[in-house]
Amino acid sequence: MSDARAETGTEDIHANDAGQGIGSVSNRLNWLRAGVLGANDGIVSVAGIVVGVAAATAEVSAILVAGVAGLLAGAFSMAAGEYVSVSTQRDTEKALLDKERWELANMPDQELEELARMWEAKGISPGLARKIAEELTERDALRAHAEIEFGIDPDDLTSPWNAALASFVAFTVGALLPLAAIIFPPTSLRVPITFGAVVIALVITGTVSARLGGAKARRAAIRTVVGGALAMVVTYVVGHLVGVGV
Repeated sequence: MSDARAETGTEDIHANDAGQGIGSVSNRLNWLRAGVLGANDGIVSVAGIVVGVAAATAEVSAILVAGVAGLLAGAFSMAAGEYVSVSTQRDTEKALLDKERWELANMPDQELEELARMWEAKGISPGLARKIAEELTERDALRAHAEIEFGIDPDDLTSPWNAALASFVAFTVGALLPLAAIIFPPTSLRVPITFGAVVIALVITGTVSARLGGAKARRAAIRTVVGGALAMVVTYVVGHLVGVGV
């Protein structure tokens, strides 16, 4: 191999080492996006509850009890769901890593060829791909295969407890906004202020979520606001009808 190609190979290997943090960055972005969506759920869910109850009664205690109950129920439900979902994902990651460990221990030559072919598929010349595969295998064979085959960092598997806590906190923070907006204003302004605060909050969460996902912010914000507004209108109408009936 010429000096130029050797230098190129070294640069590519270092580039791969730098890329080992990509999984961690991706995980952090996923948690951030999940947090934003959890906050959005908290806003819409509790806003619908408190607006519906406020349409049926002016009693602050009744509105507060319903809102807090909705906040706790939603937060624990979100946390439990996220824990189960991420636990399944983590189990899958562990199973893939166990399978890869077995293959590396029992068929190392085939695994080396497979890794070289994967680098070739990325546009690397066969000779350089082989060199990269050999050096990465010597350094950390499991990591080399896990990252390029599955996008998994063996030292940074998804955590169900972190996911559950993030969902719980995000939902709670989001839910506190409509709860505060409905409790503190005068009776005649409760619903209008809550509606306005929720719409503004949904514009923010919709925009942030779209930015993180690389989608168009305006369209995402409109969808989020329309969905949240519709939920509040429906619950308000139902609450009003129930209040009149009672």
